[in-house]
Amino acid sequence: METPHFIIKEITAKTAFDVRHPVLRTGKPLESCHFQGDDLPTTFHLGYYINEQLVGVVTLMKNTHATLNIETAFQLRGMAVLSNFQKRGIGDALVKKAEEMILARGGTLIWMNAREIAVRFYEKLHYQKHGEPFTIPKIGLHFVMVKTL
Repeated sequence: METPHFIIKEITAKTAFDVRHPVLRTGKPLESCHFQGDDLPTTFHLGYYINEQLVGVVTLMKNTHATLNIETAFQLRGMAVLSNFQKRGIGDALVKKAEEMILARGGTLIWMNAREIAVRFYEKLHYQKHGEPFTIPKIGLHFVMVKTL
């Protein structure tokens, strides 16, 4: 039996919708997958492919957080892995690749608004909660999480 071939590479925001939509925006219009800042030159998107099938995505935007106020901060957004590919280390690999690429771009900190169900995942990758939890309407409880690179 042939070993599956995988690769992580930069993709377009529109390509990221193929995973963002079914995982993060189920039942919502496709346009809801577009994030403000998706098309900025300082934003990049990564895709995880297994045998040429896109199964995971993450978006990184150069963006400061109001309470962190660090010029070299990047925000991690739209982290998603198709449900039948979850729990296989794909998310870990995407985050680690994103961290490498942010360092190469002069970034020193990553932050995100993590859904409550994702907090343990990020804690295992050495991210820490920052500030108080908050609710995003129609999505749920979130925590700001940060990691200095």
